[in-house]
Amino acid sequence: MPVTTCVFDAYGTLFDVAAAAREAAGEPGRDALAARWRELAEHWRQKQLQYTWLRAVSGTHADFWEVTQNGLDWALEKTGLDGQAELRERLLALYWELAAYPEVPGMLGALKAAGRTTAILSNGSPAMLAGAVDSAGLGDMLDDVLSVESVGVFKPHAGVYDLVGQRFGCDRNEVLFVSSNGWDAAAASGFGFTTAWVNRAGDPMDRLPWTPQHVLPDLTGIPALAGVE
Repeated sequence: MPVTTCVFDAYGTLFDVAAAAREAAGEPGRDALAARWRELAEHWRQKQLQYTWLRAVSGTHADFWEVTQNGLDWALEKTGLDGQAELRERLLALYWELAAYPEVPGMLGALKAAGRTTAILSNGSPAMLAGAVDSAGLGDMLDDVLSVESVGVFKPHAGVYDLVGQRFGCDRNEVLFVSSNGWDAAAASGFGFTTAWVNRAGDPMDRLPWTPQHVLPDLTGIPALAGVE
């Protein structure tokens, strides 16, 4: 069945999760951060994801903003940058304004021009996602922004992926789901979506019961996968 609905993970897929640490590191007086921002950004992202999985399997859900702060606090301590309240607040403020990857506007614009439904499906809280979408100027290119907060559990729970059909009334095989997280794309494939893993880092395939149908280095090839010439 042709693709009618293109659904995107947000953080790491449309929005650059390293942008907050990178931008803060370039500000005056942040020499210590400038020396370790890449390490901080990696630890922050990894702990953020790990905490979502742990909360999902333990049934102790908290919204993504709390998880994001928890991950940052761990990363700051790990890199020896903890104890600086102003730096912490600056990094958190920047996370609400993450830059979109450069190919995102053109890619979404091509999908919309071809009549495809476009949406975000994210672990992010509604307020966080609204901030990122508004900051990047993507609101007019998206039909909706779906958050796990409506089901109270993080990906890769099947209830999260089911939000797409509930919202748009489409069959699973009409959906192209796109994520920069290999495990997310794999789980969505197991759910029944056609999936594309945006593997910007060139990582190995996760050893899971399912695999994404497509692996791309960035988002420029998404319109072609959706049947857009």
